[in-house]
Amino acid sequence: MASYDYIIIGAGSAGCVLAERLSASGRHSVLVLEAGSHDRSPWVRLPLGYGKTFFHPKLNWRYHSEADPGLGGRSDYWPRGKVVGGSSSINALVWVRGLPNDFDDWAEAGATGWDWELARKTYEAMETRVHADGRREGSGALHVQDVSDQIHPVNRHFFAGAAEAGLLRTDDCNGAKPEGATTYRITTRNGLRHSAARAYLAPALKRPNVTLRTGVTVDRIGFEGRRATHVHLRGKAGPETLRAGREIILSAGAVTSPRLLQLSGIGPADLLRRHGIDVLADVPHVGGNLQDHLGLNYYFRATEPTLNDALRPAWGKAMAAIRYALTRRGPLALSVNQCGGLFRSRPELNAPDQQIYFNPVSYTTTPSGTRNVVNPDPFPGFIIGYQPSRPTSRGRIDISSADPDAAPHIRPNSLATEEDRAAVIAGGLLCRRIAETPALAGLIDRAVEPDLRQLDGDAILEDFRRRCGSVYHPVGTCRMGADPARSVVDPRLRLHGFGGLRVVDASIFPNITSGNTNAPTMMAAHHAAELILEAA
Repeated sequence: MASYDYIIIGAGSAGCVLAERLSASGRHSVLVLEAGSHDRSPWVRLPLGYGKTFFHPKLNWRYHSEADPGLGGRSDYWPRGKVVGGSSSINALVWVRGLPNDFDDWAEAGATGWDWELARKTYEAMETRVHADGRREGSGALHVQDVSDQIHPVNRHFFAGAAEAGLLRTDDCNGAKPEGATTYRITTRNGLRHSAARAYLAPALKRPNVTLRTGVTVDRIGFEGRRATHVHLRGKAGPETLRAGREIILSAGAVTSPRLLQLSGIGPADLLRRHGIDVLADVPHVGGNLQDHLGLNYYFRATEPTLNDALRPAWGKAMAAIRYALTRRGPLALSVNQCGGLFRSRPELNAPDQQIYFNPVSYTTTPSGTRNVVNPDPFPGFIIGYQPSRPTSRGRIDISSADPDAAPHIRPNSLATEEDRAAVIAGGLLCRRIAETPALAGLIDRAVEPDLRQLDGDAILEDFRRRCGSVYHPVGTCRMGADPARSVVDPRLRLHGFGGLRVVDASIFPNITSGNTNAPTMMAAHHAAELILEAA
């Protein structure tokens, strides 16, 4: 039986960081197992290419939720990365650290030590912050780019409208003053996506002590008594068992990490018995505490050219491609989410409760759900979108059978609390306030129905239920905490009651952070590596 010091299950945002950090000394052998393929697709490397990876069957798991009562019985689409780099290889590139209160809340919830001071220091160690004028700050592995010199001119109306609405402006939502209208920082380097795979795993693979295997499916984790010692997997050569001399690290993401624990006999006992799985430990919280951001877009025809005019016609695509090839700049080098920010819907709140996106492009005429940003509407258009930042509803992700290849049951339990419904209304009214400012009124030719400016609170909530969707930020399904009765892993990310196994990915979040979740996932992995090396 082949053996490695560390076996990392999943080459996603967390697994890539772990592989680099755990192998850096050269003392430990590290194996990374990935079910998906390599990240060589040009659509992965091209920043705006995520419009093509959104439904790509070879790069995306393309999950769907169960019918959700809170959304009128609708099923929602849940894309997740099926590729080296995980969802950092197919996401919209926006880098948002999260707010200080997010991480202080983690510590208060039982994740001892995981406060904002820890998170801030870890981010600073990870990042090379590249300013619009080319100046660099920090020396971390991941490049975080300020692209304010490249965004579309129509974004100026958003900044003017936010100011007229009495909202703050900030140079950087990851800086000392994170609240306010801003140009989003994105994870690019020299005009190419700088995913976790490119920033961390690629350098690690140059070391002789790191091995990556793609196209392999882990069926379950094997135990000797109360210690995880080996993994059972399938690849092109058939079934195989590999042994971990030190630890197995489960980094398969908020959807698959709880499923693998359940397939291995750790989870709600009734669920496991129902599927014929021997119960190693009855842990009801495995798969529970599911949180996600829900978002909604409002679409408008514009009175001046937007990115639609540049990318819709064939000649426009050709010009953008030529510019990108020659300079690595322009719309193909950017995220569609160019501007936005974290805002308080009411000034008396202690922290921002809404995240807003302003996109200088619209794609309303494409078939529902395809999100083909590379082929936008044939008229000038733009989007104002939002997501309530800290939802309180909790759902579950569970296995649907003992077959590791079977799709999971994803039950988001959306809008189950009065707090969440109130936050939806507050966010919609905030967007309406911005849309009604003179700056935006001058940009709006007309709304694509429904017209936000005509909606009251009840209509905003009804429309949100009917049209909203996941913003693809699932977290929390292997929650971290000090109390085994309320969590799955301890603050050192060890599975309660077991040795040799940790969970390190977005599933360990005690609470969802206020913005995009790729940054805190990678931060958590970076710190987790320190904890693992301390134990070694």
